[in-house]
Amino acid sequence: MSTRRIGAHLSMAGGLVSAGERMIQMGGNALQIFSGSPRSWGRKPIEQIDGSAYKAFCKEKDFGPTFIHALYLVNLASENPALIQNSINALMYDLQFQEKIGAQGVIVHLGSHLGRGYEAVKNEMIDRLERILTHTPENSTLLIENSAGQDGKIASSFEELQNIFESIEVDEKEKRLGWCLDTCHAFANGYQPAELPSLIKKHALQDSLRVIHLNDSRDPFGSGRDRHDNLGDGLIEKSQLKTLLNDSSMIEFPLILEVPGIDGNGPDAENVRRVKEMIGEKA
Repeated sequence: MSTRRIGAHLSMAGGLVSAGERMIQMGGNALQIFSGSPRSWGRKPIEQIDGSAYKAFCKEKDFGPTFIHALYLVNLASENPALIQNSINALMYDLQFQEKIGAQGVIVHLGSHLGRGYEAVKNEMIDRLERILTHTPENSTLLIENSAGQDGKIASSFEELQNIFESIEVDEKEKRLGWCLDTCHAFANGYQPAELPSLIKKHALQDSLRVIHLNDSRDPFGSGRDRHDNLGDGLIEKSQLKTLLNDSSMIEFPLILEVPGIDGNGPDAENVRRVKEMIGEKA
């Protein structure tokens, strides 16, 4: 098993322990899941969630970290009252779900300003984030993901991400709030992987980074489009990804694959092998 934490987004079909076992079979030791369907607000009552078996599995296998990816439907920058409330409720559920299963964070796309501009939605969005963090377990963590920049998506630039972090005021902020770096999204927004470590430090985002979504891109540099590809099959130069992954400031962070898979069936052992090759580990 890898010494560095490498995982992928897998289905919970068959249960959490089954997902963890599949990840180990691929050669990984970390995991990302949805708490339910990514395109439906419906969820199992939180009182019915029992994470004891998964916690025991993680302890026995030295497995983890585990991350939960929030619903794709979430938009904290919306003007629609029903969508706003559903988004808040969904994130509060996922943060409770995190505590139940012993996961390390909930990763969220903040949504889109739909052409209104970041400054027009910033204050309301910050207020919603503060409300969510104030009314969820103190050992849960919300992780904001950088976006690819298409259709007014929030947090596509490091300037916006830095501004969000500087604006939010909650107790134990360093523990409750962090972010996730997606390599495909950064590339789509005009950032080459090799330059990311210095940009992250420049914008005071090093200490709040928690996890890396390691994805290649099907679309060209600066395209603004969010279409992931298998490592080495897309348009990001392999040398760029290797430089990022082996930078001394990046080696502590878990790597999570969100790739189509060689056969189109999702993350697989071959993509895990390619990660290990990039970081100099034996498969």
